[in-house]
Amino acid sequence: MLFNSVEFLLFLPIVFTIYWALSKKLILQNIFLLTASYFFYGLWDYRFLSLIIISSLLDFIIGLQLKKHHSQRIRKILLSISLLVNLGFLLVFKYYNFFVDSFVSLFQQFGYEPSITTLKIVLPVGISFYTFQTLSYSIDIYRNKLEPSKSILNFFTYVAFFPQLVAGPIERAINLLPQIERKRVFDYKNAKLGLRQILWGLFKKVVIADTCAMFVDPIFADYTQFSTVGLVAGAVFFAIQIYCDFSGYSDIAIGVSKLLGIELMQNFSFPYFSRDIAEFWRRWHISLSTWFRDYLYIPLGGSRVSKALQLRNIFIIFLVSGFWHGANWTFIFWGLIHALCYIPLLYLKKNRKNLNVVAENNVIAKPIEFFEVIKTFIIVTFAWVFFRAKNIKEGFDYIVGIFSNTFYDESFISKVGVKHQDLYIIIFFTVLMFIIEWFNRSSTFGLGKLPNSKVLRYVFYVFLCLTVLEFFSGKSEFIYFQF
Repeated sequence: MLFNSVEFLLFLPIVFTIYWALSKKLILQNIFLLTASYFFYGLWDYRFLSLIIISSLLDFIIGLQLKKHHSQRIRKILLSISLLVNLGFLLVFKYYNFFVDSFVSLFQQFGYEPSITTLKIVLPVGISFYTFQTLSYSIDIYRNKLEPSKSILNFFTYVAFFPQLVAGPIERAINLLPQIERKRVFDYKNAKLGLRQILWGLFKKVVIADTCAMFVDPIFADYTQFSTVGLVAGAVFFAIQIYCDFSGYSDIAIGVSKLLGIELMQNFSFPYFSRDIAEFWRRWHISLSTWFRDYLYIPLGGSRVSKALQLRNIFIIFLVSGFWHGANWTFIFWGLIHALCYIPLLYLKKNRKNLNVVAENNVIAKPIEFFEVIKTFIIVTFAWVFFRAKNIKEGFDYIVGIFSNTFYDESFISKVGVKHQDLYIIIFFTVLMFIIEWFNRSSTFGLGKLPNSKVLRYVFYVFLCLTVLEFFSGKSEFIYFQF
């Protein structure tokens, strides 16, 4: 079920009403929440519910056994089972065909034609997200940082919690599970804040991301036919699209959770206001970057080892992060670009230089800060080209086209297949979005702080609602569903 669909507009009020009507009986409330979550996911493909159930059951049992056994050998075996089964699902459904195709292509270079059959399977929506969620549970218990849940209902509800099930944030059990296990009390102020965050997420997704897609899709599909201006526009619009699409989903997920009395972690913190790549990764997809930091980077030694091993760790973390996004060399190359940009900061000990908010306590950034933000955005946008391209060659061809094609083509808009007014509209709303987020960059989301005037606030809410309704199609999926 899509957040930006008529079905969800009907689903959410029904769930909200029944959920709080059952608030006096926590067990009934959680049974209903689990049922609603499975229904939400099952509308995609009910067959893949079996994967969530198997993964949940496995890690629930392993969690109890990890607590029961004190032998380090047995505990390692139990953790290995969790890792093998969960990552095995990922390998089969997400990466098997990629490895087979890569293996065949390699041998073809030497004149061999290996006969290996690929699998005709559909990638289960959200498998990368809930797999990492259950893995973190088992790992934390193994590390004695978490007590295992004794309630299978509570644990299953934690794994399947519908707002963040298919595209995050990737919640740790240490944060979400205690909220599932204790009684929730309706908080009007928090619910109102949740509605505001849902509205802002819908605005970014429906109005900006989906309108950007009208330009991005035709430009990347036929990039050889566009001028320098057209290719730059395509790259910039994709950078805006993927941010508004993914952070929009996170805003809606966090907002819906607030309506249900549950707090999810912040997943985006205005990443395009970053002054370097290190700061960008502290602000982009925070739940994933911190997951890799805690469960991969630090166990490898992090930055406490020699310079050579630090270099190794950085490459591993970024390449794995790229590979997590999909079974394509383009994602790995995208991760490599970010690693190459991060390493100089690490060696110069500037990777933690920008820990505060840009232009903190000021309305306008200093010239040097403005330059750093623009420079970082250009680097990130350059990397996004490879993320969006079908293969690495097309990514390079796209970049080469920016510097070698005709600078400007008057037929740019007609080639895209849109009207001139569509270009003006997306520019207007994008600028508006960035202005609003700039003034809220110290908040947890774009509408975290608004003018004190109640009239101005409600006029603005009405404007956003009408704009979302005007652009609403109820058809477009979120980009990160494919991951």
